[in-house]
Parts: sequence; C-alpha cells; structure tokens
Amino acid sequence: MTKDNKIRFRQQKLLVTLLIAVCVFLGGCIGKKPKVHRVGIVSGVEAFANIVDGFKAKMTELGYIEGENIVYDFQRLNADRAGEERVAKKFVADKVDLIFAFPTEPAMAAKQATQGTNIPVVFAISTIEGTNLVEKVHLPGGNITGVRFPGPESTVKRLEILHELVPQAKRVYLIYDRNYPAIPIALEGLRPASSSLGITLVEDTINNLEDLKSAIEKRAASGDIGIDAILIMPDILTHSADGFATILEFANKHKVPIGGCMGFMADLGALFSFFPDNIGTSKLAAGLVDNIFKGTQAGTIMVITPKCHLRLNCKAIQELGLTVSEGLLNRADEIIR
Repeated sequence: MTKDNKIRFRQQKLLVTLLIAVCVFLGGCIGKKPKVHRVGIVSGVEAFANIVDGFKAKMTELGYIEGENIVYDFQRLNADRAGEERVAKKFVADKVDLIFAFPTEPAMAAKQATQGTNIPVVFAISTIEGTNLVEKVHLPGGNITGVRFPGPESTVKRLEILHELVPQAKRVYLIYDRNYPAIPIALEGLRPASSSLGITLVEDTINNLEDLKSAIEKRAASGDIGIDAILIMPDILTHSADGFATILEFANKHKVPIGGCMGFMADLGALFSFFPDNIGTSKLAAGLVDNIFKGTQAGTIMVITPKCHLRLNCKAIQELGLTVSEGLLNRADEIIR
C-alpha cells in the first residue's frame, strides 16, 4: 500500500468512526425522553385561586409547557383545614417533584408532609413570623422557600389608611379566627398602633364560618352595634366568599366603612384594599420554582417580600360621605370610580 493510500485509509477510518459516534449520540438523544416536572398545587381559599393562572403563565414564559415538560395537579380548598393535610399527603404519596402551596396553613401542611423527603415546597402569601415555616428570610433552611405575606407591616398600614379615610372612627371592629397563624403577629402590631391613633379595638374571635355569622347576627340584633368601622384581618375565614359576604351585608345595612385586605374586597364595597397583587406574587413564585428545577436547593433561596398594592374604591368612599386626601390618591396603585 502506497503512502498516499495509507493516509487515505486512515482518513476514511476516522470519518467512519466519527459517523458512528454521531449516530450513537443522536440515537441516545432520540431515545431519551425529556424530563417532565410534576407540580402539586394547593390553594387554601378561593380568593387566591387566580394565583395559579399567573403561575402557569410565567412558567410557560420560562419554558415549561404544560403537557410536554410539566404537569400540574391543582387542588382547590376553601377554608378546609382537614383538606390541607390530606392534599399535602396525597402529593407526597404521588411523589411530585415540587409542591406550590398558599396561603399560610396549606404551606405549613406541605412543609410537615414533606419532612424526610426530597420534595421541595414553594409557598406564597404565607406568614413566616411565628409559624416556624422558615428559619430565616435570607436562608429559609430545609427544602422550602417562597413569597411571604408582609402581614405585620401591612396590617398596621391598613389601620392607618382606614384612620386617614375615617378619622372620626374611634371604635374599629376586628373579627378573626383565633387559631389562624397570621393573627397573633397582626395583633401584636395593631394594638400599640391603635393606641397611638386613639382607636379602641372591638374584637370578636371565631373558630369557623358559623361562629362568624353568629357573632355578626348578635351584633346586628343589639340596640347599639358598638363600632364605627371594620378592619378585615388576615385570616382565611374572613377572606372566604361566605365570610366576607356576611361582613359586607352587615356593614352595608349599618353604613359602616370597611378597611379591606385582599384586592377583591375593594371591588365588592370596602373603602380600600391593601394587599400584594396575586398575579405579581405568582410570577415571583414561578421564578423560585425555575431556580429549584435548575438545581438550586430551595432552602438556600431567599424568601421574597412582595409589594402591597393600594386600591381605593372612590364610589364606596363617596357613598359614605367621606373624602380622600390628595396624598392618599397619589399613593394609590388603582382607583375604582
């Protein structure tokens, strides 16, 4: 074999080897199925359900296409405490890749159910103060992170906004679920704040929707309802459709102004709402999930604090003969007319 033939032979051999390697590589890629992420989602109250829409939309933007490389199991609850633990255990039994839970109590149930597993939990609209949900804001620990509910600061801010709109209201009514995790820290901030504003807090504690209706009916039946305004507290019972409807009906009948919490409350008749935007919150949560799916340990990802949005219902304000200062109008993120 001549020298030229030997060189040509080696070149052909190298080409064949490369072709075989390419075929093996392509064959492996073709045969390998893409990773399909399984996400369990639980919403503890209907008012938060639209978080899922924003979450899915943002996940799609990030490249997670439902039915192709991600599937969701969305479980809706409505102030169903027994259901929170049941759903969390179901997700663990199904071996989902991640649990997205909101608000506080479903998140706590998810954290408890995933102990001893490698299933990460991402929460939203959840109180972290006094709940042991995380160890620290900047380093939540374990296999959990999320978007917190800025409860302590936002509840006091709602009282201040209510006072600014209704300065003559000296008796502010609080009706709340005594067992809800966000309540103790909210009261801790409210009590000194109300004292500095010259406001007396009139409190009714409840355990369920029946208690709420009974307390409202009892107050309505009394000769003097004993309150000048209502401040909605951060719990699931007062945020549920039935709970808020009961409070709203009472307030409308007695022409009592309501300081709202979630956005929908301003739409229905509260003077205002001051709460993180659900869709914005869901997008923040999706970013955390993306980081986890890309390999970051959940417990090392800093907890996010979202901005609260002030929505003013000028129609409700005017109907009660109240006025809004220019300063408050300028601070509003949205004005309902």
